[in-house]
Amino acid sequence: MTTAKDLFIIAMDPQPNHSVGQGDLSLALAGAELIDLLNAQVVTLDGDSIVPGGQSAPDDRLLGEASSALARQVPYERVEDWLWRRGRDLASAYQTALEADGELTRGRSGRSFFGSERVELADSPARRQAQNRREADEPVLAALAAVVGLQSGPSEEEPDLDDEAVTTVLAIVNDAVMELEAVRQRRSIEKAAFANVWRGP
Repeated sequence: MTTAKDLFIIAMDPQPNHSVGQGDLSLALAGAELIDLLNAQVVTLDGDSIVPGGQSAPDDRLLGEASSALARQVPYERVEDWLWRRGRDLASAYQTALEADGELTRGRSGRSFFGSERVELADSPARRQAQNRREADEPVLAALAAVVGLQSGPSEEEPDLDDEAVTTVLAIVNDAVMELEAVRQRRSIEKAAFANVWRGP
């Protein structure tokens, strides 16, 4: 299993008082994929630019798709641009992939990010692995979970990591999620102001 799949699984696990938006999760999933590619030496970072390396992607379909989507010519893509491009509808892609693998099933309980039809996590080794990583407070998964509001504690705190590239990616994921929230708030304010104009004095 990959960090992105583990993150998706813990986001789907029913938890009181915690929910995550599809956009936030999609950005975090793109960041998780990039971290897995860094760890597999498929890419390196030059500042905040993603430089393809010589290793092939791990044997995972979605991670393979992420590797294939990398910009391989100069100028290389910046991490922020990668998150927004790769992250588009990525949560939906993970839901589809996990359903195809039998990790998610249709059911009466559980949550879906997309519409009223509900899905729930199957009792599988993948689910147990994700839960074990979460319970062990694995730093990267914990940091990503905090960014999207699935982990208690402020996401602004830097995780205790020795890898500068991973720390850079996590910081940029956090900034992207905050930027998305700012866009939501601005649209909400604009919508309310527009409604007031039509409502009149």
